Amino acid sequence: RSGAPLSPPAAVSQVTVRDALNQALDEELERDERVFLLGEEVAQYDGAYKISRGLWKKYGDKRVIDTPISEVRPPSLPVIPPSAAPWSLPFGFPLFQMGFAGIAVGAAMAGLRPVCEFMTFNFSMQAIDQVINSAAKSCYMSAGSISVPIVFRGPNGASAGVAAQHSQCFAAWYGHCPGLKVVSPWSSEDAKGLLKASIRDDNPVVMLESELLYGVPFEMSEQAQSKEFVIPIGKAKIEKPGTHVTLVAHSRPVGHCLEAAAVLSKEGVECEVINLRTIRPMDIETVEASVVKTNHLVTVEGGWPQFGVGAEICARIMEGPAFNYLDAPAVRVTGADVPMPYAKILEDNSIPQVKDIVFAVKKALNI
Repeated sequence: RSGAPLSPPAAVSQVTVRDALNQALDEELERDERVFLLGEEVAQYDGAYKISRGLWKKYGDKRVIDTPISEVRPPSLPVIPPSAAPWSLPFGFPLFQMGFAGIAVGAAMAGLRPVCEFMTFNFSMQAIDQVINSAAKSCYMSAGSISVPIVFRGPNGASAGVAAQHSQCFAAWYGHCPGLKVVSPWSSEDAKGLLKASIRDDNPVVMLESELLYGVPFEMSEQAQSKEFVIPIGKAKIEKPGTHVTLVAHSRPVGHCLEAAAVLSKEGVECEVINLRTIRPMDIETVEASVVKTNHLVTVEGGWPQFGVGAEICARIMEGPAFNYLDAPAVRVTGADVPMPYAKILEDNSIPQVKDIVFAVKKALNI
């Protein structure tokens, strides 16, 4: 019997994803004076989703910067009639909407570390030239002489009752582009650790959050609440070990997978649930090791089926050594191949539900 005292259990607190993101921003703004936050209503209003609550009062106008609402035309520009030909528009008018993203990219090239908040990632399509052609490609095009340490962050994927133009997943869009890193947190620890790692990274990072998770509390360990807690980009996490089938997901569907695993466990099926955390670079090694053990694979995502994250995972497994361990074809669970409907009953049936995951697992296991 050892005479050494037992270590006390680590303190665990319930922290919402919103507060975890706020904590990460606060700690990084305090840690590095090159870090600043800009976006629509991030300052005096504390952000559309209150992620930046209190930061403007603490750090001031130079570190937390409100930008124009991109969809509103500047007062100095005339009203453009719908019949106007494209070539008759005022010079630079189409570029106004990508203005603050371009400012952030330029600041990163000059040595600062901006965090550029999109009120929703659907609005990032107005700035996709800055994200892809300027931020993602500049390091390669300059032979490494220009780095762009910037974080583009905001809510992504399905929301509630906002329909087709405000409810889609951009994981596959940005995960397709070399030069970007793409992270997609699920829990509060994910959100804090990945945001801090993204801000400290010397590459442009797209951080895809879920609006529906902002108010959800998760357990956070004492370690995760420290100022130096970071989660390595490119490393997945096994949320639940299992032996019969591998479930791989990112963002909100991770929770659905855990719920499905609880249902299936009552029927004698033990699912291994992998929280991908990072879309690019993808931790395919963790997925492969799990498939070698379980011999079955189901991927789950909220995005559309064609050319999606699940399709990439399945392709990588097919191309690698884990393919030889599969006892059945991999199964994908995705959003419906349709723009998001507004009606709630149609919306619910357009994104993966727990019952869909349970059905997919039984299909993979042929039970």
